[in-house]
Amino acid sequence: MLLALAAGPLPTAGAAGVDGARGAAEAAGRPLKAYGGAEAVALPAEAKNGLVMVLDSSGSMADDDGAGRSRMESARSAVATVVDALPDGFPTGLRVYGADQPKGCTDTRLALPVRPLDRAGMKQAVGAVQPKGDTPIGLSLQKAAQDLPKAAGGAIGTRTILLISDGEDNCGAPRPCEVAERLAEDGVGLRIDAVGFQVRGAAREQLECVAKAGNGRYYDAPDAQSLARQLQRSAQLSADGYLFRGKPVGGSLTRDAAPALVPGQYLDTIGPGEKRYYAVDLDDRSTVDFSATAVPQPGATVDVFDVLRTRIAYDDDSACEQSAEQFLQKEGATPLTSAVARIPSAKGSSRCDEAGRYWLVVERETQRGSDAARWPLELTYGVEEPLAAEVTPAQSQPEYGKGGKDATLPTGDPRDVRGGTGFNDAQEIGPGVWRDRLLPSQTLWYKVPVGWGQQLRYDVEFANEPTVDGGSVLSHGATEVYTPARSPVGGGTGEFTQQTIYDGRPAALEMGTVPVAWTNRYEPHPNVFPVHATGGFYIAVTLGARAAEIAENPRIGVVLRVAVLGDELAGPQHNAPVLAEKPDKRGDSAARRDSEATAGAGWSGTALAAAGGAAVVLIVILVLVLVRRTRRSA
Repeated sequence: MLLALAAGPLPTAGAAGVDGARGAAEAAGRPLKAYGGAEAVALPAEAKNGLVMVLDSSGSMADDDGAGRSRMESARSAVATVVDALPDGFPTGLRVYGADQPKGCTDTRLALPVRPLDRAGMKQAVGAVQPKGDTPIGLSLQKAAQDLPKAAGGAIGTRTILLISDGEDNCGAPRPCEVAERLAEDGVGLRIDAVGFQVRGAAREQLECVAKAGNGRYYDAPDAQSLARQLQRSAQLSADGYLFRGKPVGGSLTRDAAPALVPGQYLDTIGPGEKRYYAVDLDDRSTVDFSATAVPQPGATVDVFDVLRTRIAYDDDSACEQSAEQFLQKEGATPLTSAVARIPSAKGSSRCDEAGRYWLVVERETQRGSDAARWPLELTYGVEEPLAAEVTPAQSQPEYGKGGKDATLPTGDPRDVRGGTGFNDAQEIGPGVWRDRLLPSQTLWYKVPVGWGQQLRYDVEFANEPTVDGGSVLSHGATEVYTPARSPVGGGTGEFTQQTIYDGRPAALEMGTVPVAWTNRYEPHPNVFPVHATGGFYIAVTLGARAAEIAENPRIGVVLRVAVLGDELAGPQHNAPVLAEKPDKRGDSAARRDSEATAGAGWSGTALAAAGGAAVVLIVILVLVLVRRTRRSA
């Protein structure tokens, strides 16, 4: 039974999200071992991400907000709430318009430069603003893009313009939507979020247009409380932007000019309708794993049928293997990963078994109206050595067995955890019950070690949350599990469901893998063949963008119930012995402790009966899940 999330303190982004392991690695700029043995550089956070708030200080901000304070007073309070919640040192600045002249369409200035967070300075700067003049939104957006420092040394990150306005531009030129569109097309990693404070009609339409054209989200704030909530969501999304790692590389648009790669991790970008080629030289005996992760701005406009394809090609662009991944929803963009593997056949008689030059190809297919910005692209290329000639591998394990949807998972009091921003800083967890919070449009990442003969099985439970008044908005929750080579495993053929409707009431998802077996690589099923090597399996949990219109709290609670089923074997060989049980990193068996009869479930209150409708996924999504992943042998 799924119940409401128990109250209790949770880690903040400042305490665990940036200042923890992720922040330490970024700040030190230490090299990290990449998949396949090459080194990848952790780029400094201050060179990647940044935020500039653009605050409406026009005359209308002196109006009463309906609660006895001026709109400007409410805005000052909301900005103070935001800066208190941002992580220490996060680059933040403030631009204001309409603050210095009673009339004038050039009245915009940088009140505080973008620099490591100065909480006192930000509050002082906002406190000194007095609403006076006009509303030059277009010009202010142009200037704000210049306020954000460009990333150095090929770094890729999220640079956010956060526009806060109570009305529309009254200057005419430059037009805000056109400015937002140009800025979004010109800069990788730039997003423009807009918060409309007590706006409606043409003013709201203009702000919605700015956000959509700027690869961002529009947040509606009808009162002071919602203003603070929505500002915090946008700012935290910027601070929690995907942590990229890799060596910069420029894929070619044609095969002949493709750069040659060695095993490692790389960074590139890809535009709509574009193909990127990379050359590799393969032997005739090793398994080769290739993944491409596209990272659009969280919540940017996408279509159900937007596609990211990968393939391994030879000769005249014939494919050894290919795969396609889709968003499966139109609510807003999330990271999207496609992966392929060149697996030498058992008999060695395939064309793709031969040694020689091959090409790794990434293709982005975009539907009309979807985000047209270039997307950062993180690539991994790894090589698995074959087994020694004298080793007989254990047979494949293509069935879920005890790890199916009816598996018994841990119960008990949840332990607080803070998920990472992506593959590179995924938070390692073990079996047990874990509690986190995530923002609308956000994906959190976790890593679970899984050995030979073991399988990962977990549930994701989205919390019962207090909701805002009015409306019947529906959002969604989703999950995916990835192998150590970043291959998405999928939900099996009807075994698991990867998406559920979320409306503020409890909702749950089930997910897992088959047992890890070396010979799974010869199985044709797309949910089986990737599960052929041990290591850290990744769990990604996503909350839809429209949850920002549902929940009162900035973040929404989520609980993970994680099990690693089966005895860990000493190796991939036939009749491998069982390894001794290893305690988790906290020093005892999390699965055993969390299963104690005296332990609580970490949920209390409202029963799941209220969420019956949330468990029903739209038929079109169910159909799409079945056709989501394609894998074809040449």
